[in-house]
Amino acid sequence: MTTGMLWYDDDPKRKLNDKIQLASNYYQEKYGSQPTLCFVHPKLKESSEDNSPGLEIQYNFAVAPNHIWVGVK
Repeated sequence: MTTGMLWYDDDPKRKLNDKIQLASNYYQEKYGSQPTLCFVHPKLKESSEDNSPGLEIQYNFAVAPNHIWVGVK
């Protein structure tokens, strides 16, 4: 990842895809480009629905739970 941003969201009622969308929208506002890569903790994998076109989602234990790391590959 060349440019990235760490996003925190611990709302248990919000689905992972909604959290990723919020982080992605904020990233686009802040940096002026759409993120292409997203890292999340593997424990969130079961709550994920893959419907984020253009955004590759990867699971990595280096990312703390409730954190979303979005950026450009």
